[in-house]
Amino acid sequence: MLTNTPRPSRSSGSEAYDLLLEAIETGALPAGTRLRESELADRFRISRTPVREALKRLEAHGLVLHEPHHGAVVARLDYSQMIELYHMREVLEGTAAGLAATQATATELEILREMVVRDEGLLGEPAALAATNRIFHRQIGLSARNRYLNTMLENMRLSLALLSGTTLGVPDRGAESVKEHAAIVAAIEARDPAAAERAARLHIRNAFKVRIGLTHEPIPRG
Repeated sequence: MLTNTPRPSRSSGSEAYDLLLEAIETGALPAGTRLRESELADRFRISRTPVREALKRLEAHGLVLHEPHHGAVVARLDYSQMIELYHMREVLEGTAAGLAATQATATELEILREMVVRDEGLLGEPAALAATNRIFHRQIGLSARNRYLNTMLENMRLSLALLSGTTLGVPDRGAESVKEHAAIVAAIEARDPAAAERAARLHIRNAFKVRIGLTHEPIPRG
């Protein structure tokens, strides 16, 4: 049974950052949640100093903001920001897949294929599938062999953490997503950059369509 005793000195601002980011990413700390240092320290069993450092770092990345009369809260993306985010995601993820088609090693291709097979066994577990989905996309970025692109991808993924829920929990979306991943991997394996980019862009567009259905805000007319 967990206690509220602070974790020993191994706790650091970096560890606290990883814990808070994971909590935001998984929805344990959803958008709008008020973030009190003392409560977070108790919750994660770490001291307040690393929590304070982590909150400052999250604020610098746009994941935490300060609201009048509330203090620090988990940031929230509005509809326009979500559109902008998915537009850039399509561009960046598509570019990464295209580059991976020429840069990925045989070992990396094998890893990507194994990831698809693994995810086929997680179709009934949306949370687990969401976690492996993030790893899959990160692996494609690494296989692209472009440090500047990867910096942009990592910054974008921080913003994606603010999206509530997972599109993979929508009926049939998990299976569709895994098939789309398989198509991306097939194009990369065929060393076809154009096809890989098309497959990746289609995958992100399909995810965006489902994401729109999860938002409570109406789609603007016009």
